[in-house]
Amino acid sequence: MSEFVIQAAYLAASVLFILGLKSLTRPDTARRGMQQAAIGMLLAVIGTLLNHQIVDYKWIVVGLAVGSLLGYPLGMFVPMTAMPQRIAISHMFGALAATLVGVAEYHTESAALPTARMAALGFEVLFGSLTVTGSFMAFAKLQELMRGKPITFPGQNILNLSLFAAALGGFGYLIASPGHPAVFYGMIGVALLIGVLMVLPIGGADMPVVVSLLNSYAGLASAATGFALGNTVLIICGALDGASGFLLSILMSKAMNRSFRNVLFGAFGGDKAAAGSRTAEGLVAREISVEDAALRLAYASKVIVVPGYGMAVAQSQHQVRELAELIERRGGDVKYAIHPVAGRMPGHMNVLLAEANVPYDRLYDMEEINGQFEQADVALVIGANDVVNPAARNDPGSPIYGMPILNVDQARSVIVLKRSMNPGFAGIENELFYDERTSMLFGDAKSSLTRLVTEVKAL
Repeated sequence: MSEFVIQAAYLAASVLFILGLKSLTRPDTARRGMQQAAIGMLLAVIGTLLNHQIVDYKWIVVGLAVGSLLGYPLGMFVPMTAMPQRIAISHMFGALAATLVGVAEYHTESAALPTARMAALGFEVLFGSLTVTGSFMAFAKLQELMRGKPITFPGQNILNLSLFAAALGGFGYLIASPGHPAVFYGMIGVALLIGVLMVLPIGGADMPVVVSLLNSYAGLASAATGFALGNTVLIICGALDGASGFLLSILMSKAMNRSFRNVLFGAFGGDKAAAGSRTAEGLVAREISVEDAALRLAYASKVIVVPGYGMAVAQSQHQVRELAELIERRGGDVKYAIHPVAGRMPGHMNVLLAEANVPYDRLYDMEEINGQFEQADVALVIGANDVVNPAARNDPGSPIYGMPILNVDQARSVIVLKRSMNPGFAGIENELFYDERTSMLFGDAKSSLTRLVTEVKAL
């Protein structure tokens, strides 16, 4: 009877995971999708707790208590601006759990492991280990605990590939002959090193793809854990996680018009790339006052807001919504243009604007909104940089050449809210800032938007 209840719980959990993933594809159903996935996880945990192989619940209760104490503040009190690094550290914990399970299973029955089970355990700890350190490196770069730009050295790619080949060699050897703990733990050590070296040469501009790819690795490790333990729900949810993360990484790379190889080995955003781009020598940026910017926005018929990472840093999404509502009350039409790689994680801008209760039907993907910039009276750019840089279309020597961008430069006028003229993640000058139709409003985005709201109200 208990086995029937366990499998029923696992089946219901799997269905809810699939429905939750499907719901996450649309902003208006995303909240429901998260609720479905949360209920599914609860059922999966309950089903696992009913397993007859559990002989003592003491440490399980301790784990549930500690996990809840850590998970609640991570979910409730971490600001949206820190969500990318929170996700990275969550991947690290998930991969660490899978790796430790693999180590425990191998330690218990290393010599007696059948070939198929050893293959699952080896895959689990190999991808789990490199995801642990890779996710921590991504966290450190996103949290600015270390340099965000690519860190490269001669022969780096050859070293990384050699280490990966060595790890695969150890993996193959263990499948053929499981009873060699030195090889097993050596493979784990090499995989941990690969995780560090894999993320070192990747710059901040590519971090959304890296986080997504690490999510895929963590999912694959979880699926392998399921095969090793004979746990169906782990196999299903791990496969879903791995496949969706991999597909998302492909979509993110496509959004930047780049390949996985270029993302992982190209050091996009490095000093070498920046050296080959155009400079701002002889160009002049036109500054605008808050009063003039408010006048332009208040009497605009059509405004397109382009949010970027600067909005996230300033936590100014609520002021953006308030300004948009004021413009709409005066008869203006406000839309939001979302670039797929704006920010530091997939969907970063969507999440922030949803938190500020911006209507879902006002959010437009790049393909939907690009044709509307020519009719826009004002394009309001809030902390976005590389994703609006015309060099992606105009400068074959630019490292971002060929990357699809938002056609902000085609609007009748452009107002850019930015702290300074510093370049974005790619480390190159932005031609948009020197365009004759562009006006720069310097300062913190939150304070600038607050002043804009005050001025528009006074008109």
